[in-house]
Amino acid sequence: MMLNSDQTELDLPPAHSESESVFSDCGRAGGAEDAGAVGLCAQSRVSEPGDGVKKDLQHLSREERRRRRRATAKYRTAHATRERIRVEAFNMAFAELRKLLPTLPPDKKLSKIEILRLAICYISYLNHVLDV
Repeated sequence: MMLNSDQTELDLPPAHSESESVFSDCGRAGGAEDAGAVGLCAQSRVSEPGDGVKKDLQHLSREERRRRRRATAKYRTAHATRERIRVEAFNMAFAELRKLLPTLPPDKKLSKIEILRLAICYISYLNHVLDV
């Protein structure tokens, strides 16, 4: 509760008597009137899920919000899946290129850099053959 500049805490009516605890209504089992008090107390403490998170994220910079979103397990799993698909496509492209390059023996294992260098040489050779 906010106080005006000319108002003090002593001017405010007490919410509970000094002998009562703030939570005394919440834990007490009793009759119908107590059940209503328990319901009110429980309702006053319940908030929508995510309300606190939204309020916490509003003051953060755009980059910090992005960093926190990327730190979630769901995001990491999705990112790992996308990365796995990308790497598989990349490796398949190298395998297709490898099949087009002549080497002795034909099934010789080549690294990716060797495949690229061999492809450059083979393209130069084919250009030379076409020019002659």
